[in-house]
Amino acid sequence: MPFTKHRRFYATSLALALGAAALTACGSSDDDSQAESGPASLTYWAWTPGMDKVVDLWNKGPGKKEQIKVTVKKQASGDTLVTKILTAHKAKKAPDLVQAEYQALPTLVSNDALADISGDVGKAKGEFPEGVWQQTTLGSDAVYAVPQDSGPMMFYYRADLFKKYDLKVPATWDEFAKTARALKKKAPGKDLTTFSANDSGLFAGLAQQAGAKWWTTEGEKWKVGIDDDATRKVADFWGGLVEEGAIDNQPMYTPAWNKALNTGKQLAWVSAVWAPGTLTTAAPDTKGKWAMAPLPQWSKGDNTTGSWGGSSTAVTTDSDHKGAAAKFAAWLNTDPKALDALAKEGGIYPAATAAQTSGAFAEPPAYFAGQKDFYPQAAEIAKTAAPGAWGPNVNVAYTTFRDAFGSAAKNKSDFGAALKTMQDTTVADLKKQGFGVAP
Repeated sequence: MPFTKHRRFYATSLALALGAAALTACGSSDDDSQAESGPASLTYWAWTPGMDKVVDLWNKGPGKKEQIKVTVKKQASGDTLVTKILTAHKAKKAPDLVQAEYQALPTLVSNDALADISGDVGKAKGEFPEGVWQQTTLGSDAVYAVPQDSGPMMFYYRADLFKKYDLKVPATWDEFAKTARALKKKAPGKDLTTFSANDSGLFAGLAQQAGAKWWTTEGEKWKVGIDDDATRKVADFWGGLVEEGAIDNQPMYTPAWNKALNTGKQLAWVSAVWAPGTLTTAAPDTKGKWAMAPLPQWSKGDNTTGSWGGSSTAVTTDSDHKGAAAKFAAWLNTDPKALDALAKEGGIYPAATAAQTSGAFAEPPAYFAGQKDFYPQAAEIAKTAAPGAWGPNVNVAYTTFRDAFGSAAKNKSDFGAALKTMQDTTVADLKKQGFGVAP
């Protein structure tokens, strides 16, 4: 297939609008499975720690029986890996399997780099929450990857300090704002939390929870909705709290942020299910003092969360053994022993529902040893994750967010203006790449 902008747009648009049938020219998994015979040696590009140990379980068990051997090649994550995959695909030398973040899937599909494996893994759909599975289908009948891990968002808070300052755990964002203001009155030197612009995934997850769909399609054109009502509501809410000084405006993951968490200067953190690992390093002195609760809701009685992070296992169109690769991808992300090994070796939170309260997740994380229902509650929250809506230039949107919102947070200026910059820059980039863009 020619590597052209027209082809990339054509592939994505039809995948989104018409489903798997539109991409049969790239090779369906059914056809490839029928064409395969004999042993298969597969290469898997992944960044999860300990993945080679997990794959050993396959090679010594099901893989040995099926005569399908998988070799892991450790890679960097994020945009670095996406660029490497696309470069390899251009030369028709991409590996058989790749670990891909959910927001990277549209970029890879629009470049004809990922195969539709619905014929081989479609039955696995029931193993995952609908919102997670939908991210691997791009809203079509095709399936471009099998979900691996997910990052349902939740609210973390210092239970001891909430008690000390007589604060209630907020059930709504309105209550969250009132709690932040109440804390400031009782302890001016402390902050409920901070707004940070150095990790775009946090803001994206909050927007998802509010109902945002940043990329959709209209016919054969992309429509960018970053500056939609849902996202503007989120931006105005956080921007207002920063402007009035009700919360801090410092970035996460810095020594100053670690100190604020470790000393109790910051009482809460809006994060995801993987937060215990971060808190263990950032705030070691406060182990056992934190608790987890569902994310505040926009309306009382709602039950929706966003996602921050997560990845999948995809099969490339360059693979000569797509059916075999799909079989491994399904095993890796649904088999109980594989999922338990992924959790223990790689520290992931599995996307597969059944694995979220068993094996490595039968007991709470050590940092939250006192909250026995940590993982049962996390599993219930994970079921409520709103689906993401990604496009082919997430990297541009995310970079613009960090720049525009980083400046707005630092200067306590208008978050609405920063959001418009993010929208305009993303639209301009799509047009520059040759994609059709709906007004």
